[in-house]
Amino acid sequence: MKKSKMILAAAVIVAVTLLANTGCFWQFFDSVGGVSEEESDEIAVEVGGDLIHSNTQFGFNIFNQLILEDKDQNIFISPLSILLALAMTYNGAVGDTSKAMADALEFSGFDLEELNTGFKDLMISIENADSDIELSIANSIWMNLGFEAKEDFIERNRKYFSSEVREIDFADAGTVDTINGWIADATMDKIQKMLDSIPADAVMYLINAIYFKGNWTDEFDESLTDDDDFYLADGSTKKVPMMKQWQEFFYCSGDNYSGVKLPYGQEKMSMYIILPDKGESLDLLIGSLDADRWNEIASSFSERQVDLSMPKYKMEYGIKLLNDVLTDMGMGVAFSFDADFSGIREDIFISKVLHKAVIEVNEKGSEAAAATVVEMMESAAMPEEPVEFTVNRPFFFVIADDRSGSILFMGKVVEP
Repeated sequence: MKKSKMILAAAVIVAVTLLANTGCFWQFFDSVGGVSEEESDEIAVEVGGDLIHSNTQFGFNIFNQLILEDKDQNIFISPLSILLALAMTYNGAVGDTSKAMADALEFSGFDLEELNTGFKDLMISIENADSDIELSIANSIWMNLGFEAKEDFIERNRKYFSSEVREIDFADAGTVDTINGWIADATMDKIQKMLDSIPADAVMYLINAIYFKGNWTDEFDESLTDDDDFYLADGSTKKVPMMKQWQEFFYCSGDNYSGVKLPYGQEKMSMYIILPDKGESLDLLIGSLDADRWNEIASSFSERQVDLSMPKYKMEYGIKLLNDVLTDMGMGVAFSFDADFSGIREDIFISKVLHKAVIEVNEKGSEAAAATVVEMMESAAMPEEPVEFTVNRPFFFVIADDRSGSILFMGKVVEP
């Protein structure tokens, strides 16, 4: 496929984790970048397939739980954002809490060293994948004055997640702005306000941010974009701007769906659009997906001439409270007084997990942002003929690293 020279839009991930209690100071700044594209490709191949499989399974698990809560609504999340935030937190979980989190996050079967090394390699690989794509990863830990986290917990987050660690007065009214400002800077202002205030007994924030900016390998001609009907789930129609392109794309077709793959930059990352056949349920289609089924679908694409029409769209999801979803997935103990995060400090538990994500898709590419906040408190408190692919009804999509198979984002669009 031809390569476009223009800069894409952006897809952004940010994960924020809020912990709780009391004292010490470290400051560390380290990029996970610094390798060539060739080295990045090698790392992508070496990243454990078991870890990618587990991450993918978690993504579909939590997405299907959200469908149950938010039926007939647009949904957009970054499973990678949620995983990175909770993986940093998991480094302090002990005993039954560690096991429950491992089961819910699909970390079972990995020892901590293997898991952390896998995430570190994955971040390095993703960040350095493609010189035509601007992609950076930043992590930070913010501790309240007097908070005494165990040093090995901090050091693991430094070593494997390259976390910058700061001590700051949570009672200072300006601290909320400082932390929100860090998030805004890390996401190019896509996520500007995750925190309204800091609870009196909160003592630590762990923040992960990923910023992605690239262009479609083959951009859409803006002059061809025109309003057309999009068929909503209730049978009504809505006029939306539909982008059009007649091009060779990777295409697949199954029993009740078809799909097209739109690559970014040097074709190392792509958006996959999965469209149910007319009359088929999008939710049932998504519900049938797990890591194995997704890998079957992703490997079934082949090059075809495609007459593509798809909507330009923007959507925002959240701020979504994930407590019930994660509890239903098996980590309820982490939200209770019985939680054991003694790997960080005694007598703390997760009080909230929040997630927010936004995306815009247009002729140049995609721009997206996501944030995950974990708050912790003290327990005491192709054929010859072109294929027509018209995305004019609810659909599912994924943005993924095609080398490792790692899913960065996934979404369900019921109304553009």
